[in-house]
Amino acid sequence: MEEIIDLKEKISELAQVGFLDINIDPTIDIFAEIDKLKKEKNAVILAHYYQEADIQDIADYIGDSLQLAQKAKETTADIILFAGVHFMAETAKILNPTKKVILPDLKAGCSLADSCPPEDFAAFKNKFPGYAVVSYINCSAEIKALSDFICTSSNAEFIVNSIPKEQGIIFAPDRNLGAYLAKKLNREMVLWDGSCMVHEIFSLDKIRTLKEKHPHAKMIAHPECEAAVLELADFIGSTTGLLKYTQTDDAQEYIVATETGILHKMQQASPHKTFIPAPPNNSCACNDCPHMKLNTLEKIYLCLKYELPELLMDENLRVQAKIPIDRMLEISVAAGLKG
Repeated sequence: MEEIIDLKEKISELAQVGFLDINIDPTIDIFAEIDKLKKEKNAVILAHYYQEADIQDIADYIGDSLQLAQKAKETTADIILFAGVHFMAETAKILNPTKKVILPDLKAGCSLADSCPPEDFAAFKNKFPGYAVVSYINCSAEIKALSDFICTSSNAEFIVNSIPKEQGIIFAPDRNLGAYLAKKLNREMVLWDGSCMVHEIFSLDKIRTLKEKHPHAKMIAHPECEAAVLELADFIGSTTGLLKYTQTDDAQEYIVATETGILHKMQQASPHKTFIPAPPNNSCACNDCPHMKLNTLEKIYLCLKYELPELLMDENLRVQAKIPIDRMLEISVAAGLKG
């Protein structure tokens, strides 16, 4: 009995660092084992498009932030394993207080969410009394609780347009998405100065050179990119929007300015087309989100097996954070949006 207790304590400790020190039998069929555990535990795996290809292939649902929030709310599973980053698992827990929400690595955070500390944002918000606060879903539960509306890149225009034109708007945490919306919708907004490390690194000069080498390629970009990059784009849209565009558009080549994980789905959906990741401003793979890529098949297997790490949340915080998320989902349903 003492050995079992010690093992549970060890596993709990390792859960805080993503099970990095637990060895897995190399002879097991990890895909089959994950499938078996899902059935045994009535678990569902939700994965973001930015996950590695193998994780996308074993997921029950793959999508962008809006789609995954919708799936999290709809699921009848007892356990939700979120293959994404911390704020996404938080959103699942906010919508499913009675379900167990687990994530493969607690260190899978988000540079954009980290750029908006709750205490600093609360002080910022107090400078603009009466303003509606619209926060991009890439933020912490604490920021959601300070917001009037949550949005994703799929539904942001509908959310902003639901607010009376005479009312001031604070947009957080992404300044690039906020500036894009302000310009497109002709709305004055106060922008929190936050950004995503992935979408900030695309090199304008290298993209121009790439477009010269591929004159028939269309440039598509996520609105989190900087304004100068968006000006080069033939199409701007959410992760799902970019995917759908490449399926219906006539071009055969695309330069894709967002996290490279989406290229797997694009290639699956249109195997006859060519997808080129937009180049970063240095030689590293900076257009791969390091937080998203902390998740691995091995960690997913161990996460399901031990049901750790589990995401827990203060109930008062959860209730407050749920209010603007519910508003977002209601507006999305009314607009007929499914991601």
